[in-house]
Amino acid sequence: MTTPSAVDRVPLGATDIQISPLGIGTWAWGDAWMWGYGKAGGYNDADIRAAFDETVAAGVNFFDTAEVYGLGRSERFLGRFVRESGQAVIVASKFFPFPWRLTRRAFLRALRHSLARLGMARVDLYQMHFPLPPVPVETWMNAMAGAVEAGLIRAVGVSNYSMAQMGRAHNALAKRGVKLASNQVFYSLLHRDPEFDGVLQTCRDLNVTLIAYSPLEKGILAGKYTPDNPPPGMRKGIYNREYLANVQPLLALMREIGAAHGDKTPAQVALNWLICKGAVPIPGAKNARQAVSNAGALGWRLTADEVAALDEASLQALPPRRTPR
Repeated sequence: MTTPSAVDRVPLGATDIQISPLGIGTWAWGDAWMWGYGKAGGYNDADIRAAFDETVAAGVNFFDTAEVYGLGRSERFLGRFVRESGQAVIVASKFFPFPWRLTRRAFLRALRHSLARLGMARVDLYQMHFPLPPVPVETWMNAMAGAVEAGLIRAVGVSNYSMAQMGRAHNALAKRGVKLASNQVFYSLLHRDPEFDGVLQTCRDLNVTLIAYSPLEKGILAGKYTPDNPPPGMRKGIYNREYLANVQPLLALMREIGAAHGDKTPAQVALNWLICKGAVPIPGAKNARQAVSNAGALGWRLTADEVAALDEASLQALPPRRTPR
């Protein structure tokens, strides 16, 4: 296998775990329902393995999965690729608090099942996928702290937590001597809620890494979709003709800025914008081409004026918002 390229590392929150400034989300690995895995004209095991190999070769070492991705297939794929490659990577997974799994025993059982699918004795980052009721935030964080003490996870993260919920998680973990490492939320040029609802600033204040999922807005920010060429499948209903028309001026600016940085693509500009905001984006990669494209967001940086211009253009494509905090 090709020797991984040198890529700067950033700390995962206040932990001693060092990750690349950009990771890879593996939701699509084995998911036929949303992403078309294994379907005619889609992608297959070999494509996913090529995505993994190209990602590692580019120096990206952070992979995010979850027990629900592909009904466990994503964890199995990732664990197998890590073992076969022999490469040292940072693996994150998630527990989904289904309403029939309300106890710490259920939590521990799910964690052990994830570890078995990954083929690992310990996962680097384990995240609570959603703050669903009725179990309090504090109860789940105590379960997480117990798993840290048992040596089953290195660091604790949350996902889709609000500013207040993140503060509660941070405080509950601190009582057990454990740091909250991350909050994984939806964040992109076309979904800037973390800036408006206080999550991004709270992450900065608490030294918590904001992991940005759907950083390319399910492909919209790659620039290939227009009102006359909408995305396929379920995405067509989400991103209608009016929406796609509204984002075209933003995409035009992204192409202009990308050209000034050596022909960077709109997708690479979108990912770099998130890195400039202090987030760690985790775009998906279903094949080698997408993995290479993702890595092209590293090794350069938008100027402050370019970030400001993108901020303004993105607001024009979005509904009215509060002032970012």
